[in-house]
Amino acid sequence: MSLESSGQQKKAVQLDAADRKILQVLQKEGRLSNTELAEKVGMSTSPCWRRVRRLEQEGVISNYAAHLDRKTLGLGVFVVVMIQIDAHNAEQAVEFEKAVLKLEQVIACYSVGGGVDFVLQVVCEDLDAYAEFSMNILRRLPGIKAMESNFVLKELKPLTGWPV
Repeated sequence: MSLESSGQQKKAVQLDAADRKILQVLQKEGRLSNTELAEKVGMSTSPCWRRVRRLEQEGVISNYAAHLDRKTLGLGVFVVVMIQIDAHNAEQAVEFEKAVLKLEQVIACYSVGGGVDFVLQVVCEDLDAYAEFSMNILRRLPGIKAMESNFVLKELKPLTGWPV
């Protein structure tokens, strides 16, 4: 069982056109004041504020964060790593997941179906740093059977938000 799964699936929240507009604007400009947001979405401040609060309470908006430029931070290497684990039992998957959650170089990890079991997104300063991380940390995670590193040459469409 995945650490993320608890047996319960989140129910989709019903969004109207105004909710969608608010979410589209906030994904691009999360630091707007309520007044600026209300102006951009074409409504008065009080109803806009109530909608944002409701979207937060319903879990549609779970956090506000800054998007940082990885290259400016000195993280020049971006790698997509495919991992197969040895045994397909819940204990081994949980042990692997716990270990991956502790690695700051792993910026995202997905349990997937198909030819591999996990897909990781990894960032490092340079190729030498990735080689060190790959050989001395990733390959030593519990239960790894096979690992394939795919180096991102160009980010054509990085995640900037969800379609709403």
